[in-house]
Amino acid sequence: MPQSHTLTENPEKLRELARMPVGRLLWKYSLPSVVGMLVMQLYNVIDRIVIGQVVGPKAIAGLAITFPVMNIATALGVLIGAGATARMSLFLGAGNLDGARRILGNSLTLTLTIGLLYVGLFAIFMDTILQWFGADEQTIPYARDFMMFILPGLLMTNLTFSFNNMMRATGYPTRAMLTMFIGFGLNMLLAPTFVYFLGLGIKGAAIATDISMTVSMIFVMRHFCLRRNGPVIFTRGIYRISWSLVAGIVGIGAAPCIVNVASCLINIFINNALKHYGGYEAIAASGIFVTYTSMLCCIVLGICQGMQPIAGFNYGHGLPGRVVRVFWLATAAATAITALGCLGGLTFSESIARAFVSDIPLVKFTGHALSTAMLCFWMVGFQIVATTYFQSIGNIGTSIFLSLVRQVIFLLPLLMILPRFFGLDGIWYTFPASDTLATVVTAALVWHSLSRLKK
Repeated sequence: MPQSHTLTENPEKLRELARMPVGRLLWKYSLPSVVGMLVMQLYNVIDRIVIGQVVGPKAIAGLAITFPVMNIATALGVLIGAGATARMSLFLGAGNLDGARRILGNSLTLTLTIGLLYVGLFAIFMDTILQWFGADEQTIPYARDFMMFILPGLLMTNLTFSFNNMMRATGYPTRAMLTMFIGFGLNMLLAPTFVYFLGLGIKGAAIATDISMTVSMIFVMRHFCLRRNGPVIFTRGIYRISWSLVAGIVGIGAAPCIVNVASCLINIFINNALKHYGGYEAIAASGIFVTYTSMLCCIVLGICQGMQPIAGFNYGHGLPGRVVRVFWLATAAATAITALGCLGGLTFSESIARAFVSDIPLVKFTGHALSTAMLCFWMVGFQIVATTYFQSIGNIGTSIFLSLVRQVIFLLPLLMILPRFFGLDGIWYTFPASDTLATVVTAALVWHSLSRLKK
């Protein structure tokens, strides 16, 4: 357990992390984070609803083909953003402001370098990548149109979300929420305009997202350029790469990065299995399922982002009781969200599908997929909170392991086995089965960790 430090070492803005009642603190930090994450996800939801209703089911399927590409971009973004945020919270909890500033500068250098690299590679090998991810002659034109125009915006997206999290960790949760509102408002106006009124189709949705994210990026980066916005700002001498800092950032960020890489891997297998057993209609149904569950998970991730600076700061400050309390409060909130989402998916599955497509057979097909795949989704909230908890206290190995349990260790083997016996339904059965098995493993690791922390 880290040794306690005096609060006088820390800026006034950060003292509340060790003094305010944990319930109020989690509410204060989580609410803006949840709103910001929800707004971020609405970028995708709006695009998919407009594309599905205006362009059609094949466009939805083509968009679903691009999900693994988006997951890779997100994975590389959170590798830096989540790791830097957690590391910054630990430094601030220990009163090390210089270390926090250097984390900020190193994160900018890493994000720009890695972002330019993966955008270039995607652009060069686009068709090969899309075919590998499950595209065929019916869906690849839509997938290609979307990717050609969304690629420039991926770097803006990484910068926005990474530094938005750091803004929150340094004591500005409300401003972090405002960043997301700015981009969301623009996207709500631009997406229907470009897709429908200007007739740009699926590429119009990508252009709208690019513009919205660029404006959000300018807002969040400007925050770190102004001295009145706190002690953690851009200054000279913080951009040169320090490999010890990079190791800390990448080590902690590896867990959420692996989650997204695993999602990419799973999406590749799912898309190809769906193409084999059900064609583009099955891929379209999967795209709707992923969109709905991502909406729920982003709320849980918002709660986790609110929990992370609280847990990291108090762990670094030597206050384990507050760490345990914020974990259980976050778990209760996250489980309530996934349980309500699970109930909605089981009860209103066809209504959810109808929001995206008007094709009646596809609506019924998607309704069946949702009501099958979401049987045990209520367990997922606890798993996400647990992974973030281990990341927040610097327990990198356990966090990485839990990141792999559900999607790789259990879901991937089940995805190879169950369709052989149950056909297309076997693909949907893999989700509740893996949710159950992963929850058992997660519960055992959490119980062991909290028992040690209390002692």
